[in-house]
Amino acid sequence: MQVFVRDNDINAALQVLKKKMQREGTFRDMKRCRAYEKPSERRVREKAEAIRRHRKMLGKRLEREGY
Repeated sequence: MQVFVRDNDINAALQVLKKKMQREGTFRDMKRCRAYEKPSERRVREKAEAIRRHRKMLGKRLEREGY
């Protein structure tokens, strides 16, 4: 990942970096790797994420196609 600093404005570059990392899910991965996750908890989390993705896809399809 690469962020360019313009006019020695480090604060703006940091904001851009944080936004990029959040969009990619880097912060979520770091938080998840901080402690051990039991396999049952992992299955529950992954299933919830899949449901969330599916609902988001259905919402986009409804908006695009109208049904």
